[in-house]
Amino acid sequence: MEKYVIRGGKPLVGDVNIGGAKNAAVAILPATILAGGKCLIENLPCISDVMASLQILSELGANIRMVSRSTYEIDTTHIDSTEVSNELSRQMRASYYFLGALLGRFGSGQVAMPGGCNLGPRPIDQHLKAFTALGAQDSVEYGQIHVRAEHLSGGHVFFDTVSVGATMNAMLAAVLAEGTTVLENVAREPHIVDLANFLNMMGADVHGAGTDVIKIHGVKSLHGCNYSIIPDQIEAGSYMVAAAITKGDITLHNVIPKHMEPITAKLRAAGCTVEEFDDALRISRTGELRPLKLKTMPHPGFPTDMQPLMTALLTLANGTSIVTEGIWENRFRYVDELIRMGANIQVDGQVAVIEGVSALHPAPLRATDLRAGAAMVMAALAADGTSEVDETIHIERGYENIVEKLQLLGADIRRVEIPANAVSRAM
Repeated sequence: MEKYVIRGGKPLVGDVNIGGAKNAAVAILPATILAGGKCLIENLPCISDVMASLQILSELGANIRMVSRSTYEIDTTHIDSTEVSNELSRQMRASYYFLGALLGRFGSGQVAMPGGCNLGPRPIDQHLKAFTALGAQDSVEYGQIHVRAEHLSGGHVFFDTVSVGATMNAMLAAVLAEGTTVLENVAREPHIVDLANFLNMMGADVHGAGTDVIKIHGVKSLHGCNYSIIPDQIEAGSYMVAAAITKGDITLHNVIPKHMEPITAKLRAAGCTVEEFDDALRISRTGELRPLKLKTMPHPGFPTDMQPLMTALLTLANGTSIVTEGIWENRFRYVDELIRMGANIQVDGQVAVIEGVSALHPAPLRATDLRAGAAMVMAALAADGTSEVDETIHIERGYENIVEKLQLLGADIRRVEIPANAVSRAM
């Protein structure tokens, strides 16, 4: 195991390149199954969730060829299994996308109950509702989810709640179903649009992605294609917070400024300066941080994945901030770590009240989940002194080369191997 050792208290300055979107990649990789041919996927982030997805494809029978660090050729012609191994399924939440892809191509799929970050109950009932509307049956046996169908036909699905995962899984299952599928009350995030664009590049007929109604006209077959994944909105937002929390000046390259608007608006309201270019953003802060009222909501609202990072930032605002979590019920579990650094935060259910303090103090910290882990890194960068962040495996699930990128911006951060005996003693 590893930890990060961070000596904070210095502004981060420079340029950083943003990688491909994690939340798009983990759906597009399973979608290659539907092609039954070769797909060349570019701008893949080098993160553990992507590596796990590629390993699942390989175990199912796909031929994987690495073209470059961020480009892979995936040939799913000879896939001969519809069962994802229990070990790989449990490594990440997004393993459930293999259900929709396998069901769509083979009429059958089996995946273990997925893992990922513990953000509260995340049932897949809406996924199964969509599969049922297309004519599939499902069952759970020994922790394995089975879906199967003799024949998939278009159907109408009104989702009870807005769910990114259910929207994507329904799209994967429906593109080869006979007839027309209508999905209502769907998620509208940029990665939903990216998946739709990829499916259409393979020959699918998907309309309405980015709105709350998606129509899918089933086609008989799909084909391989070349595709480049969109930049990662949350990685970009994280480095924007890095500039804001350290009074830095960072230019982000390979971003889509339109995708960043909910985050940009809040950072400007907090006292940051943000300049937008065609495929870049520059963010800086010289004055004090202003407090905010913020509520996470489905796109185009403020993204829930940015909430821990913004909370860390607002601990240093001059006044009282209120952050309301509108998506996940366990997303404030990390607050105790910030309090350890001297933050003044009171949590009542889904609402955090933050009284800004003049400074954060270095402390031993723990990454309780992916985005909370990134928030701990940002808080440590702001604290004048040396902090340590444990359980960095969570952070590596979603951030490509985070240590190296921060070092290029002037951060004093390094990875340190934790001896096995130290880990066992801690447990």
